[in-house]
Amino acid sequence: MTESLYRRVLTFANARLWQLVHIDILLIGSLLLLIGGGLFVLYSASGQNVAMIERQVFRFTVGLMVCLVLAQLPPKYMRRASPTLYIFIVLLLLGVLMFGVGAKGAQRWLPLPGGLRFQPSEIMKIVMPMMVAWYFSDKALPPSFKQIVMVIGLIVAPVLLIAKQPDLGTSLLVAVSGIFALFLAGLGWRYILGAASLAPIAGYTLWQVMHDYQKQRVLTFLNPESDPLGSGWNIIQSKTAIGSGGLYGKGWLEGTQAQLDFLPESHTDFIIAVLAEEFGMLGCGLLICAYLLVIARGLYISAMAEDNYARLLAGSLTLTFFVYMFVNIGMVSGILPVVGVPLPLVSYGGTSIITIMATFGILMSIQTHKRAI
Repeated sequence: MTESLYRRVLTFANARLWQLVHIDILLIGSLLLLIGGGLFVLYSASGQNVAMIERQVFRFTVGLMVCLVLAQLPPKYMRRASPTLYIFIVLLLLGVLMFGVGAKGAQRWLPLPGGLRFQPSEIMKIVMPMMVAWYFSDKALPPSFKQIVMVIGLIVAPVLLIAKQPDLGTSLLVAVSGIFALFLAGLGWRYILGAASLAPIAGYTLWQVMHDYQKQRVLTFLNPESDPLGSGWNIIQSKTAIGSGGLYGKGWLEGTQAQLDFLPESHTDFIIAVLAEEFGMLGCGLLICAYLLVIARGLYISAMAEDNYARLLAGSLTLTFFVYMFVNIGMVSGILPVVGVPLPLVSYGGTSIITIMATFGILMSIQTHKRAI
């Protein structure tokens, strides 16, 4: 009896400890599992580049610090800051168009002291659902037609600025993050079906404003064999790597496509092809299960949130994270066009890592700042 009571007290104390430091143990455990596995795969995908691994570890360390800091911030303060942050990031996006620095034909970054660069569009992936959730936080749901039009305007403005850089992949992700918040607010089926009926017109309009290289990506997606040594090279080599891995893979550091440099961007957008070649379908299945653990926890946090703001924000951030994963895996396997979306917490990256970790800091804040019943 005494031992049983001791165990109960210890369990309660541990639960209270994590609650006091505002850490959701299930979420942080799943994230660390993904991060550890990602570093393991990145070592092979980078050609055993220790310096790259060290930079990635540093970025994850900074990301975890950002995550833990945001977890301490109650959601009510995030709600108050949402419109200010939205206006600030929109102004930064305007600054990118006027004063930004470019690379590979795109102007997406603002210069910082010390030769560093900052990409405001990455932050908008978080700020957009914060703004939509703030707009609906004190309103009766489901939203009215007037409110829907207002939210669409809030979404379209930064999306057009990001698309102008040009950055089609990020602009679509920002749009999706806002649309998810709108959908979770109780968007009626008549509006959903109405939007779907306009999809052909929207698709035609998008095609007309796309850059030539973006159109080429779509054409390559439809028929990669039309230019096997040019625009189709990436996806052909990617599917070759995935197929050659079979069920169990060739073994760590034994993948020929990545190790012999047949697979371009193997450490960034196409890193899951390296995983598939070296660890097979089993390795990919384990990675997807780790992602599903994170997504399931995020949706649970959304379902248990106390108010509209927290519920809409947590749900839209979680679903946007799912889109990250789905789009990357889809484009690498050839079922979606290549849009330059990295595999979250696995691909080598900078600002994107900080943004994703900030997302989960917000989720932990929503979960751990609920009033005790």
